[in-house]
Amino acid sequence: MIPTNSLRATQFDPATRSKISLGQTPSIRAEALSHYFGSGELRKQVLFENHLTVYPGEIIIMTGPSGSGKTTLLTLLGALRSVQQGNLEVLGQPLDGASPKAMEQFRRQVGFIFQAHNLFDSLNATQNVRMAIELCYPHRSAHEQTLAAEEILRAVGLENRLHHRPKQLSGGQKQRVAIARGLVHQPRLVLADEPTAALDELSGRTVVELLQKLAREKQTTIVIVTHDNRILDVADRILTLVDGSIRSDALVKEAAIITQMLAKCKVFERVTPRTLTRVADEFNIENYAPGDQIIRQGDPGDRFYLIRQGKVSVRKGNPEVQIAELAEGDFFGEMALLSGQPRNASVWAKESCLLYSLHKDRFHAALAETVSMEAEVREAYFDRQ
Repeated sequence: MIPTNSLRATQFDPATRSKISLGQTPSIRAEALSHYFGSGELRKQVLFENHLTVYPGEIIIMTGPSGSGKTTLLTLLGALRSVQQGNLEVLGQPLDGASPKAMEQFRRQVGFIFQAHNLFDSLNATQNVRMAIELCYPHRSAHEQTLAAEEILRAVGLENRLHHRPKQLSGGQKQRVAIARGLVHQPRLVLADEPTAALDELSGRTVVELLQKLAREKQTTIVIVTHDNRILDVADRILTLVDGSIRSDALVKEAAIITQMLAKCKVFERVTPRTLTRVADEFNIENYAPGDQIIRQGDPGDRFYLIRQGKVSVRKGNPEVQIAELAEGDFFGEMALLSGQPRNASVWAKESCLLYSLHKDRFHAALAETVSMEAEVREAYFDRQ
């Protein structure tokens, strides 16, 4: 069995785990990353030994209170600040100790979208966007650059503003020009600071769908700092920074899957959706190879299991005889936790399995939040006899 890892922190969903198993290089790897502002007596630490691993194609949303270090971390990832302490590798390039020239070259691989539009007043929308292509692909003809700029501007809904200068555009339109400029050269990494804050719901949805398309089709890594809860559904993971430290790194889509699986378990049917969502983040991931024993009959019960992938065989007796086969979406291990008795059967992996497990303390804490824990436990226990 591969050692258990928390679903929080540096854990990944099955799609990303396949990238790991194939030896794919992370697009972002930060180790003990710290940062300071000022010097001498005024020196203040703003980031504290943060660890982060992100793979190509992942969409990461960073949240947290103002002043928590989100923008500072974003600028370090984009080589807009020099790394002071710790190790940072982005797109295969070490940024700790990188020279100014190396950092400048690196930034050409990145798409930046910031709240300050930083558009040139003397240039129209198409010309502002073209600048990104000119910097990254100077060999392209002026005609090709213009066509690419106009295409991305149409994609963000500005087909009628191609030749308008910034002073002729609203705040939301200027933001969309800035977004188009950050995406036009199809960067391997997109760093966005509140990209949808000035946009209405329809425009914001158009932008995040563009980001999703880049992540899916080009394996672009996307890191978004936002307080806009309208776009949380696009995230693969949500990072929460508090006082300069990554306090939570939740697998959003996997947590949603776990929540749906739990909702189908009779033992959890009276647990509120809010509680299920919280409990989902407390599961661990375990991997088993074919023939591995997961549970031994007679052992004390310590975990509840959900099957994410694969099949298991439930066996009893001596010699053991299969009494059930469970597959994706099924659950097991709750009997010993409910009754306090030893395991009444053994469970073996019939094929490679990815399981989610919940420690008995967290299992009982979740049940304690139901309306009538005692009635539910009795009903669930006797229904499984």
